[in-house]
Amino acid sequence: MWGFHVQELHALVVEDDPDISSALVETLEGAGFRVTSALDGRQAVSAAAADPPDLVTLDLTLPHMDGIEVCRRIRETSDCYIVIVSARSDEVDKLIGLEVGADDFVLKPFSPRELRARVAALFRRPRTATGVEEPVNGRSPQVPSPAQPVDEPTTISAGAGLVINSARREVQVNGTIVDLTRIEYDVLEYLATHLSRVCTREEMVLAIWSSALTHDHHLVDVHVANLRGKLRRHSDATWIHTIRGIGYRMDREGDEQDRRAGGGPYLVARIDSEDWARGLDF
Repeated sequence: MWGFHVQELHALVVEDDPDISSALVETLEGAGFRVTSALDGRQAVSAAAADPPDLVTLDLTLPHMDGIEVCRRIRETSDCYIVIVSARSDEVDKLIGLEVGADDFVLKPFSPRELRARVAALFRRPRTATGVEEPVNGRSPQVPSPAQPVDEPTTISAGAGLVINSARREVQVNGTIVDLTRIEYDVLEYLATHLSRVCTREEMVLAIWSSALTHDHHLVDVHVANLRGKLRRHSDATWIHTIRGIGYRMDREGDEQDRRAGGGPYLVARIDSEDWARGLDF
C-alpha cells in the first residue's frame, strides 16, 4: 500500500524493451496511475508535451534520442518527478542523470515493490514551489504535503545573502533566485533547518527520500556537489562543510564556529561534481 491516493495522476513510461515496459506499466497502473508509454526518445518528448505527466520513468538507452537528453528536455518545461530506470550502473551515469534533473535512479532488474516505495517517497514531498494546484473534476489533488507548524518560521537566513523561503520553496542569494531542482532544494532546506549540526548521510537519505530502500548514500554527495556549484555561481561564500566520513554541516556564513565535530577535528572540503565523478571518497 502506498499510504495515499494517486487517482487522476499521469505517468509516462519511456522504455524500448517491451517486457520491461509492460512490467513498469503494470506496476504503476496497479498503484492507480493513468499510464502512457513511449518507445523512443523523440516520442517521449512529444508525449510529455502533449499530455504533461506527473511522473516519468525513463531508460537511458533509447532509440533516436538518449535518456539524458530526454530528461533535459522534459525538465525544461516540467516539474514532474523523473525516475531513471536503467541497467547502466556507472556512477557517472547516475551523476549526469541527476545533474540534468532526475529525482531518483533505479537499477534494472528492478523490484516493483522498491519502485513503488521510491515513487511514493517522491510524492510525499511538495510537488511545486509556488501556487496551488487546481482541483480535478471538482476534487482536490490527494498528494499530501507536509504540514508546517504555524509557529515555524518560513524564512531562514544563512548569512552572506542566502535566504531560504520554505513557504515558497524559493532560494535567493543577494536577491537573485537560485534555480534548484526539487531534491537540491530539499537537501539545502534540511541542512538549513539544522544549522551548525552535523547531518549524517544516512539521516539525510531517510529524511529526504523518506525510504530506507534508498541505500546509495552517494546520492546525497551528488546533490550536495550540484547544490554547492549552483550557490557558487552567485557567491564565494561557503555555507556547507563536508564532515569527512560522516556527512555535512551547514553554518550561517560569518558566524564564529567551533571547528570540531564529534569531539575531534574535521576537514572542511570544497568538492564539486567533477571531483565526485573521479571517485573521491568523501
